Amino acid sequence: MHPSSCDTFVALPPSTWGQHVIFGKNSDRPCDEVQEVVYFPAGDYDAGGKVECTYIEIEQVPHTYAVVLSRPAWLWGAEMGANEHQVCIGNEAVWGRESADGDEALLGMDLVRLGLERADTAEKAVDVITELLGKYGQGGSCMEDECGFTYHNSFLISDRTEAWLLETSGKYWAAERVADGYRNISNQYGITTKIDKEHPEMREYARSKGWWDGETQFNFATVYSFLTTARIEAAGNRYCEGKKLLEKSNGHITAETMMDILRDKDSGINMEGMFMTTGSMVSVIPTDVSLPGVHYFTATPDPERSIFKPFIFVKNLKPLMLTTSPTYGPDDPVKKKPRFQSKPDRKHELFVKHELVAAIIESYKDRGTKITQRMRQLEKTNMTRMEGPLLYGVDEPDLWVNLFTNCVQEEMDVYKTS
Repeated sequence: MHPSSCDTFVALPPSTWGQHVIFGKNSDRPCDEVQEVVYFPAGDYDAGGKVECTYIEIEQVPHTYAVVLSRPAWLWGAEMGANEHQVCIGNEAVWGRESADGDEALLGMDLVRLGLERADTAEKAVDVITELLGKYGQGGSCMEDECGFTYHNSFLISDRTEAWLLETSGKYWAAERVADGYRNISNQYGITTKIDKEHPEMREYARSKGWWDGETQFNFATVYSFLTTARIEAAGNRYCEGKKLLEKSNGHITAETMMDILRDKDSGINMEGMFMTTGSMVSVIPTDVSLPGVHYFTATPDPERSIFKPFIFVKNLKPLMLTTSPTYGPDDPVKKKPRFQSKPDRKHELFVKHELVAAIIESYKDRGTKITQRMRQLEKTNMTRMEGPLLYGVDEPDLWVNLFTNCVQEEMDVYKTS
C-alpha cells in the first residue's frame, strides 16, 4: 500500500452558476476505515477549560460554533466540514523537505475541526489554525495503525465571499487568498510566488537550510517541496485532471458539477484500492448572508455508489445518530498506550446497510444498475427540494431539523427494498 489521499475543490463566482460558492472534497483513506458524519452544537465554556483532541489536550475557547463534520470514526478532528457561519474546510496530506515525523501533537484533522469551531470567516480560520500550529505543533499517526503514517497539511478554506489556501511544513506556513474563479489541491504544495500571509520566519528558515539563496524570487512550493517522488507525481496527475474538470464547467459550476467531479474514477479523484474514497462532501454557499448554505455528505465509501444527502444549519438540531459510529470512551484502543493494539467495530448504521448494497452492486450487474438508478433518483429529488432554501431561505426552521437524518432513512429504505 502506497498511502495517498484526497482532492479538495472550491469554485467562486463568476465560475459558478448563480451567486454561490461551491466547495467539494473526497476524503481518501484506508479502505477499511469508517467515516462518520456528526453534528456538534455551539458551546460556551468557563475560563481555563481544556479540550481533549486526538492525542493532546489544549486550551478551550469561551465559545465554539456549531459544526457538521465528516471524519474517520477513530479520531477527534475531521477530514472536512462546515460551521454555522458557512465556513468550509478540507485538509490534504503533503510531504516536503521537512520531516513529518515527530511527537504526538495536533493532527491536521484536529486543526480542521478547531478552525471550524473557532472562526466565522475563512481568513479567521487561517489565523486560528496557524496560531494553534505555532503553539502546539502538528504530529502523530494519521492512521488507526501502528505504522506511523505521518504528514504535513494543506487546507482549502472557504466562506461566502472568498477562499484561502493554507500550506504548512512543520510549524512554518504560507497562505494565499483566492478571491474568484476556482482552485483545487491534491497532496502537493501549490502556493508559488503569490503569498498573502506567512510565518514570519518561514523564508529565513528556508535560507538557513540551504533551500533558498535569499535572492531569487521566493516560491513556496519550489522551496519546500521534494524535487520528485512517485507520491507527488501521482498527486500532480490528479491535480491536473481536477483542474481540467473544473475548467470544463467554468462559468456554470454547480453542486451537480462538483459531485460528478468527485465521482470521476478515470482521473483517480474517486480513488479505488487499498486507499480509497471513504467519504465525500459538497457544499453550496449563497453569497447572500440571509440564505442558508446546503452541505451534502455521503457518510459512505465511493461516491459513485453513494448518495449525497443535504444538511442545513437551523436551531434545535439533533445528533445525527444514523451516521454516528459506536464510541468506546477511555477503553478505546486509540486512547490507551501503546496505541492501536486492536481495532474495534466502528461501523455506523448507514455504513452497515451500504456495505451490503455495495456488494450487490459489485456482484450483480443488472440488479446493481437498478439500485444505482434508484439511489440517483433519490439524490436528485433531495437536491430539487434544496432549491427553495437556497433561493428563499428557511421560514420554518423546525421543518428542517431532521433533514439529514430523514434523507439517511430514505436511503436505507431504498436499500431495504433492494
